[in-house]
Amino acid sequence: MPSKHLIVGLGNPGPKYDSTRHNIGFRILDALAERLNVDLRTKDDAERGETRYDGVPVLLAKPLTFMNRSGDAVRPIANYNNIDPGDILVIYDDLHLDVGQIRLRPGGSSGGHNGIASVCNQLGTTDIPRLRVGIGSDFPPGRQSEYVLSRFTPQQNTVMEDTIIKACNAALAVITDGVDEAMNRFN
Repeated sequence: MPSKHLIVGLGNPGPKYDSTRHNIGFRILDALAERLNVDLRTKDDAERGETRYDGVPVLLAKPLTFMNRSGDAVRPIANYNNIDPGDILVIYDDLHLDVGQIRLRPGGSSGGHNGIASVCNQLGTTDIPRLRVGIGSDFPPGRQSEYVLSRFTPQQNTVMEDTIIKACNAALAVITDGVDEAMNRFN
């Protein structure tokens, strides 16, 4: 039987943060849930749902612990479901990529992102596959927090609609083909 996979979209809960740059992980996870016809329900510290994709059991989750404590929600889900860190895909925003760019990686440093840093810290490894989604970095010095909590411009939103579809395709490719093959196709 194939191993269960966990796909996690990072963001902040609540209407105040809907559609902000920092919540692109939530938007992609919602699109993935819709595409796979999965109802996300709140349980403990996350919205989550289960399905099968191409015969593989898949768990989708959106931590409700706020970005900087994402690992507090991810660790119990992974532990309870006996999911190896290598079978987790974390989707989150990245200031170091242009708006709409995506990058898959099998692991690595947090790059200064507190959400993935929390997940890595809680799971005790940086060998966690991740899908970074570019939100750009067009902000004055010292305004990073304001920028990530701002919304995309209408033109950027058009780009992001296509990016969300591409990111969903990349996430599903990780499940069926593995991280390396998906990286070859989507990076």
